[in-house]
Amino acid sequence: MRIEYLYRYPVKGLTAEALEVAEVQPGGCIPWDRAFALAQGDAGFDPEQPRWMPKANFMCQMKNARIAALFSFFEQRTGMLAIRAPDGSAVVENALTEAGRERITQFLTEYLGEEARGGPRFHHIPDHSFCDQRGKVVSLINIASLRDYEAKVGARRHRRRFRANVWFSGAAAWSERDWVGQQLQVGGAVLRVTRPITRCAATEVNPETAQRDAEPMAELRALYGHIELGVHAEVVEGGRFAVGDAIEVLPD
Repeated sequence: MRIEYLYRYPVKGLTAEALEVAEVQPGGCIPWDRAFALAQGDAGFDPEQPRWMPKANFMCQMKNARIAALFSFFEQRTGMLAIRAPDGSAVVENALTEAGRERITQFLTEYLGEEARGGPRFHHIPDHSFCDQRGKVVSLINIASLRDYEAKVGARRHRRRFRANVWFSGAAAWSERDWVGQQLQVGGAVLRVTRPITRCAATEVNPETAQRDAEPMAELRALYGHIELGVHAEVVEGGRFAVGDAIEVLPD
């Protein structure tokens, strides 16, 4: 097996950024993955005592399909985050400063319009990840499983609907569902598969049109009897992995 695509998502709900290489630490996620998020005003998120909260408390495609039309790019060396709307309006600010985050908050709140709840706030908290799981994880999806699903449903389902970190080839379709509890050698890192990824309404959103034009949860349930695609894994041994690197299931 090998890594075919590698992504991070600096802002929860926004653009996938393709990577050539990533280096992870034990118990961590891909650097800058879900490092920023817009918390809805009614979420009660406290940046002084950050804790995991379900995605509905934040700007996310599950609730806010139109954010798929935003283009974002984060430059980690400078902290600059650029977000551009379809009408050409944009914000370019240092997301590592309070003043920059305030201006990003204003831009995103205005873009959300009636979907903004209360007084949203854009957050970055060092060492905190706004991921969908309680712990920091790396998400992996088997390309063969996606292709099998597409063949059975008779339509393309763009991989960016599923927002994985690692897409890999070389495994039989759905074989990754048997890896829960096992360790993977992923390039120079070792990951332990913790659970399948349960899909949500975010997958209904076409990343190219920002429209809800499919029902992957219903399709997966009808075809396979579950609503899972991909697996989450925790980093056991830190290391570097890159596009083209091998993935191997380690013996128990």
